[in-house]
Amino acid sequence: MAEPKPQPIVIKKVKKIVAGGHGAAWKIAYADFVTAMMAFFLLMWLLGSSTKAQLQGIAKYFQQPLKVALEGGPGSGSATSVLPGGGTDLTRTVGQVRNGATPGRTVRPNATTTVVVREEQIDRANLEALKKTLEHQIRINPQLSAFRNQLLIDITRDGLRIQVVDSEKRPMFALGGAELQSYAKTIFRDIAPTLNSLPNSISITGHTDALTYQNQGKGYSNYNLSADRANAVRQVLVRSGLDESKVLRVVGMASVAPFDPSNPNSPLNRRVSVLVLTRKAASRILKEQGAEQTASSAAQANARLTASQPGTASAPRAAAPQPARLPLAPQAARPLVPPLVKIAPKA
Repeated sequence: MAEPKPQPIVIKKVKKIVAGGHGAAWKIAYADFVTAMMAFFLLMWLLGSSTKAQLQGIAKYFQQPLKVALEGGPGSGSATSVLPGGGTDLTRTVGQVRNGATPGRTVRPNATTTVVVREEQIDRANLEALKKTLEHQIRINPQLSAFRNQLLIDITRDGLRIQVVDSEKRPMFALGGAELQSYAKTIFRDIAPTLNSLPNSISITGHTDALTYQNQGKGYSNYNLSADRANAVRQVLVRSGLDESKVLRVVGMASVAPFDPSNPNSPLNRRVSVLVLTRKAASRILKEQGAEQTASSAAQANARLTASQPGTASAPRAAAPQPARLPLAPQAARPLVPPLVKIAPKA
C-alpha cells in the first residue's frame, strides 16, 4: 500500500495595519462633536440666564445689524434709539437704562413704596372678596337672580365695576325718563348694604343709546338724561344704606361710550355703571378735579380775589349766613321737562 504524500504546510501571514486606513481621524471628529455640544449647552445657559430685555436687544440686533453704524449709540439697545432694545430694566422696553437712573446703581424700595404696594394689594383683595359676595348674593337672592342677565360684574384697573344694562323687554327706565322702574329699584336696593361694607369711594355713571332729541342738543339732551338716571340710582343707593359721603362723583356720559359699538341703538348701551374705586383711582380723580387744595391756598386765593375788586375794605367781611337746606322733593314731584320725542340719528 502506497504511503500518503505529505501535504504541504501553508502558512498565512495577515499584515495588520494599526488604526486602519483612517488613522486617528476619529479623534478629530469626536473633538468637533464635543465642542459643538459644549457650545450648544453654553447657548442654552445664556438664554436661560438672560433677561427679557436682553433677549429683545439680541433680536433687534439680528433684525437690524447695522443699527449702531447707521444711528450711533453705544449699542442696539441704547435708550437714545426709538427702537425697543435690551437692558436689565424690565420696566422699560426702549432702552438699557431707565431714564434718570444711574448705571450700576440698584434702586431699592423704601418705606413709602412698600406702603403703597401694600395698600394696592389690600384694595385688590377687598374688591375680589366683594365681587364674590355680590355673585353669591345674586345666586341666592330670587329677586336678584331674575335679573342676573342684566347684571355684569368685573374688575377693571380703577376698581370693581357693576353694570346694570337695559333689556328690550325689561328696561330700567321709561323711554326718555329718569324714574327707575320698581324692579330696577330692587336691584340697587339689595346691593346697597353690600357696597357700603367697604370704605372705598364710589363713582356712578349713566349711559344712553344713540337716539337723540329733536332739539339737536340745544335743550334737554342725552347728557341731561344720563346724568339724571345716574343721580336717580345714587338716591336709591343712599336711601337703601349706602353712606352718601362715599359717592365721589355722578357722571352722565350720554352715548359717547357705548357698550355695543356695532349697534349704537342697542338696549345694552342704556345702562348705569356703579364703580367701587380703588384708593389709587379715587386719589387720581380728586387730583384731576383739583379737589386737594389746602386750606391755606384756598384762603390765599380768596384774599387775592377780594383785593383785586375795587372799593373793597381791607377788613375781612363777615360770612353771610347760609340758608338751611330743604329736603329734596321726591322724583315725581319735580317739574317735568316738556315732552320731547326721541328720534334715531340720520344715517
